[in-house]
Amino acid sequence: MNDADKILILFDGECPLCRRKIRFFRRRDKAGRLAYADIRAEGFESPIPAIGFDTLERKIHAVTSEGEAVSGMAAIRAVYRAIGLGWLAAPTGWPGLRPLFDLLYRGVAKNRILLGRILRLDRP
Repeated sequence: MNDADKILILFDGECPLCRRKIRFFRRRDKAGRLAYADIRAEGFESPIPAIGFDTLERKIHAVTSEGEAVSGMAAIRAVYRAIGLGWLAAPTGWPGLRPLFDLLYRGVAKNRILLGRILRLDRP
């Protein structure tokens, strides 16, 4: 599969919740549809020049194979579709539930480091 056909996930490698989610994605990406970029890695350069580091740091972002930048729950839904689990994330995009899931995601993203410590996800 060509890299241009992949979804690029931009994630915070210092975040225990983010690292756990990336491990989940890697295990389930049997077709090799995903690529990953740790925004905290040395030499990281954003593939989305219009979006600064501060914005990337606040929530997960992805660049679809069509070149569209998506973030938050939209990025999660795109990744789940790519790994064949779109049905699992589909309810998060339904009109009546989408605002609730978007709000929940923002709360988790804002407190992700603390939640990772509470859940003891910072262990290898």
